[in-house]
Parts: sequence; structure tokens; C-alpha cells
Amino acid sequence: MNTIILGIETSCDDTSAAVICDGVLLSNVIAGQAVHEAYGGVVPELASRAHQQNIIPVVSEAIRRAGITQSELTAVAFTRGPGLLGSLLVGTSFAKGLALSLQIPLIEVNHLQAHVLAHFIKTSPEDNQQPGFPFLCLLVSGGNSQIIKVNAYNDLEVIGQTIDDAAGEAFDKCAKVMGLGYPGGPVVNRYAHEGNPHAFTFNKPQIPGYNYSFSGLKTSFLYTLRDALKEDPDFINHHTADLCASLQATVVDILMDKLRKAAKNLGMKEIAIAGGVSANSGLRDAFRDHAERFGWNIYIPPNAFTTDNAAMVAITGYYKYLERDFCPMDAVPFSRIQI
Repeated sequence: MNTIILGIETSCDDTSAAVICDGVLLSNVIAGQAVHEAYGGVVPELASRAHQQNIIPVVSEAIRRAGITQSELTAVAFTRGPGLLGSLLVGTSFAKGLALSLQIPLIEVNHLQAHVLAHFIKTSPEDNQQPGFPFLCLLVSGGNSQIIKVNAYNDLEVIGQTIDDAAGEAFDKCAKVMGLGYPGGPVVNRYAHEGNPHAFTFNKPQIPGYNYSFSGLKTSFLYTLRDALKEDPDFINHHTADLCASLQATVVDILMDKLRKAAKNLGMKEIAIAGGVSANSGLRDAFRDHAERFGWNIYIPPNAFTTDNAAMVAITGYYKYLERDFCPMDAVPFSRIQI
């Protein structure tokens, strides 16, 4: 009998639902929220309202595209946290109601663990491009920057993480200062292709161990703009590409320096990246370069599985289902939770 998992993801501003059958992806539907662009960031109350509007049509479409009926579902997996509490409440409540009505198990999923396990989503039964255990995973997004030692599907050890801001947050906030809009990461990446990564030098914090810090980089970037604008009020317009290229190069250097040290010290060659920032072309290029230089076996997820999506929730739910790791109906979401 097939194991068919419906995954539901509502941790931030994307409403997503996906269906996975025995580890193979059948559908993955995502509804974004353009309303936040006018505010330069996600507005929690607007996000939760949009989730309420989107959740039913998104889930219905995911089931339709999968070519199944609700009655064929084996379990419902949902993101319990971390994320925006109002957004999480929408997904949690819907998942509970659906699981209860179908009398099938409910499975809670850690959003961060799901990003890592996105590498195990199969797009076909023949897909065998998954990393072997143990492996290191650099998880980088708007809210997290972590180096994780993955010993098994359910055994993840965080060996390094940011002590303040995340890499994605640094991209977004620096882009906002330059007036490039939201989300800033993709815009910075696009401009970086046209600029000189050595045009400007920004601060690289020296943090012990495998931990990260990006607050100093943001301050350094801000001071560079402040001083330059005194001399040239149109400095940003004249140097947008170079600023973006230099910012991106600095963030990538910081990320790869700690990952390289962790891989060397732990003697590991199986290395993966995950999270929204893993779609950054500069980071992907650096990843491939390190693979050639140090003999790494690298795993880079398709762009569709880097940002928030329900496919990663469904695959995590699938492996938790195999362990019969179910969730009680009185479970509440968490805005902050670690792996």
C-alpha cells in the first residue's frame, strides 16, 4: 500500500501544499503574497490573512495535480515552527481539521529540518542524487545561517550558527538601504553579475568556532554608504552593481570560510547547502569551486526547493511517518524553535 503524505507550509508569506507518494513528489503548489512589497518586508497580520484566503485553493490544487483524492491520503504533515505565529496558526489549524476529518495521522515538521531534508525529495522513482549519511549542510536563509551535521533523517546536530543576523537578512537590509526593494537577496544577486566583487571592502567578523555574525558587515556597509554619499549624493546609483557584487562576495566568503573549516576538521566530504540563500549564484559558484579544490561531493537543491515550499515538509513528514512519529491534536505552533 502506498504512503501518500500531504505537506502544508505556512511559516512566513508563502502558502504551499505538496503531495509525496513513497518519497516521490507528485505535486508542489505555492501561492505568494505580493502585498508585502509595498512595505519593504513581510507584515505578519497581512501574511496570516492571505494564508486564510489561499490555504483551501492551494491544498485543493495540490491534491488535484497529484491525481489523487483526499481519501487516499495517509497522513497530513504541517510546519509547526519556527516562523510567524499567525501564519503558522493558519496551517496548523487547517492540518488538524483535515487530519481529523479523514481520521489519519497528523505529523508536525520543524521548518529548519525540512530545509535540510529537501535534498531527499525525489522527482521520479529513479532519482538517486541524495547525499549519504553523515553529511554537512550549510543552511542559509533570511532567518537562519547554520552549519548542521546530519547523521540521519532524524538526527541533526547544529555545530555552528549565527549569533545575531542571518546571511539572508544581511542581503535584504543592505538592499533596503540602497532602495532596491524587497526581497533584496535576488536583486543583489542580479546586480552582482554586472559588478566588481573587489570594488569595496566590508568588515568580516572574526567569530570563534563555526559560528557566524553578520551585524558587523551590515554596519560596515552602512558606514561606507554614509561616507560616500557625503561626497556624491548619487553614489548608490553610480555604483549599485559594484556595491552588490562586493556585498555578495563578502557574505559568500564568510559562509564558505566556516564551512571549509568544519569540513576539514570533521574530515567530511559529503557537503550540501539548503535554504533560500542557497539559490544565490555566487554561493553556488563558490560551492562548486570548493568541490573541485577539496574533493567534496556536493549537493545543491533545485531552486524550487530552496525557498519555503511544502515539498520539503511532505518529505520530512514521510520519514517521520515511517517512524510512526505522530503529533497530538493539541499541539500548538512555535515562533522560535531549534532543530
